[in-house]
Amino acid sequence: MFYMKKIMLVLFIFSASILLIKSSQAANGAPAMPVMVDQVTQVELGASTELMATLHSRSHLDITAGVNGRIAWLAEPGSLVQQGDVLVKMDLTPLKLMHLEQQAQLKRAQINLRYLHQEVQRLKKLKQSNSASQFQLDQTQAQYDLASTDIEIADLKLQQIADQIQRATVTAPFNGVITERIVRAGSDVNRSETLLKILDTEQLEVRVYVPIKYLGFVRKGHELAISASGQQIKAAISALIPSADAKSQTFEVRINIPNHLNEVWAAGQLVKVTVPTQAATPSLTVHRDALILRKDATYVVKVADDNTVHRLPVVVKQGTAERVSIEGDLRAGDKVAIRGAERLNEGQKVIVQ
Repeated sequence: MFYMKKIMLVLFIFSASILLIKSSQAANGAPAMPVMVDQVTQVELGASTELMATLHSRSHLDITAGVNGRIAWLAEPGSLVQQGDVLVKMDLTPLKLMHLEQQAQLKRAQINLRYLHQEVQRLKKLKQSNSASQFQLDQTQAQYDLASTDIEIADLKLQQIADQIQRATVTAPFNGVITERIVRAGSDVNRSETLLKILDTEQLEVRVYVPIKYLGFVRKGHELAISASGQQIKAAISALIPSADAKSQTFEVRINIPNHLNEVWAAGQLVKVTVPTQAATPSLTVHRDALILRKDATYVVKVADDNTVHRLPVVVKQGTAERVSIEGDLRAGDKVAIRGAERLNEGQKVIVQ
């Protein structure tokens, strides 16, 4: 009997504990739930539209021959090159022979100049004793002056040949990749003839054609959102060309791309550019994750200073990829839940993470 009474006493205490816990929860409301919050902010925001644009290299050059001659070697298509790397080598044999010939011509002119100098000095002495005429002296002096000029001309020709030898080796003007080979090794080419094409892979820019009616909302230096291949950035407009195409009624906008995207973006690729279509105005904005969409309305959950929550209806307007402007009973600086909001009840306590 004593054993049964002891069991009944334990059951009574356990039941009373459960009732006490439930009554405590009923008095204090539902247990506090963890949430993540974000602030309501006021920013300049306006309507925008997405336009398709194309990535271009800022430099896509034709590599041309610097001199007439035969190609000894040139780089292959697809070769990655650094600034200063050799792209084309010409056969230097004809130029080297011309260089040797001109050196001999210069040496000959120097010998002739020395001879005429001695002859002028000899005639001057003879003139003092009237053994030579003034005409002979003047004629020899003129020949000496011409020989001196011939040396200058020969030296300049020597420099010209040296310059041709230097230009017979063509180097890369910037870091890039060889995209096309026009001629092959062994071909005879003329000066300025295109040999290769090189693309600058490190300096990319977006070129987007914007309807002329939006010209008033686009300015040089403004940042526009660009997205492609899962990457999204904001970059400033580097150039604006306010000249409308007669057929398409668009003007060109150019945006330089940061170098770190060169590994994932390439010239010729299509990208999306978000362009403003009206003037920006101050607007209250919330993170898109704060919106709770229901059939009757759209709500956000405001977290008060005492960590209680209140569900407020809002009117959603234009926005960006991450934030939207709203109208409702909110002020800049208010906290709204962006994670865990949908399962909260009005007035419930939360734990802000």
